[in-house]
Amino acid sequence: MFEEIERLTRALCAEHGTSGCEDDVFKVAKKELGFCKEVCENELGGVVGIFGDLSSKRRILLDAHIDQIGMIVTDIDENGFLHVTNVGGVDRRTLPGSPVAVFGTETVTGIGCTLPPHLAKGDDKIKPVAEQCIDLGLPKEEVEKLVAVGDRAALTRPLKKLMGNRITGTALDDRAGCACVIRAAQLANEQNPDCCVMVLCSTKEEVGGQGAQVSAYALEPTEAIAVDVSFAKQPDAESMLTARQRADDRLLRGAGQKNQQKACRARKARKYPVSAGSYGRQNGYELRRDQYHPRRRAHGAHLRAAAQHAHPGGDLRF
Repeated sequence: MFEEIERLTRALCAEHGTSGCEDDVFKVAKKELGFCKEVCENELGGVVGIFGDLSSKRRILLDAHIDQIGMIVTDIDENGFLHVTNVGGVDRRTLPGSPVAVFGTETVTGIGCTLPPHLAKGDDKIKPVAEQCIDLGLPKEEVEKLVAVGDRAALTRPLKKLMGNRITGTALDDRAGCACVIRAAQLANEQNPDCCVMVLCSTKEEVGGQGAQVSAYALEPTEAIAVDVSFAKQPDAESMLTARQRADDRLLRGAGQKNQQKACRARKARKYPVSAGSYGRQNGYELRRDQYHPRRRAHGAHLRAAAQHAHPGGDLRF
């Protein structure tokens, strides 16, 4: 069991796929979902594999997001340094001194700039990602042949196996989850299920979850299971906040008003604080303002109306 999970995780983590730029990892997902009766790709929704009884009224959705956090190039200064800003919740502490892959006309490796302690002037605060730079070790003229504003970048740490069944590496959030739902689908497919099973490797979770939202409306599941990572146990971390599994009912938003009302009541019962931004995390659970804000809920209704306009026949499936 673990060997296949590890193989899937390695294959998925080997490809680049920052939010909104997941083409390379899409190819791997489609290949691994080749056992499904239908496999399709949607730029906003992600990659979907469908098997079982496609005409069944019972529609089960297995979801994990396939996009990863990263950066986007915003400028190339006169000395050839790349200025970037974050795509998703990049931890500013991880960039200084770390290897970075930049995906331009070809993939090149740079390093996150960091001021040596010998030159620091007492201010050792780590700057926001948007104020940090990447050094490719080339002059501006050479850099511009390889990289342009708008190209993506990501920290690069090849997958390594630790003791026991532990692994570490880049993009485990949430390629590990994708590996799990694909493996679960492989096993379920062997049982010839009498319901319709849909596997979704969704996009743009790290920048707002748009892929899962749109796919929920398009696929219309009656039941859904979403898999995502949590925080690892480590010193100084409260045990109650680490390695806990939580249900994510966001995908049921498109499964009917009754389910949505239940989900809303469940969220309010948890009493998690809401992020000041449009998207955030608290204790490993994903929070969105449109779960509470009437105007944002109206925007969700607008998305459904737009989708129905694009598909006059009313069939919103991929």
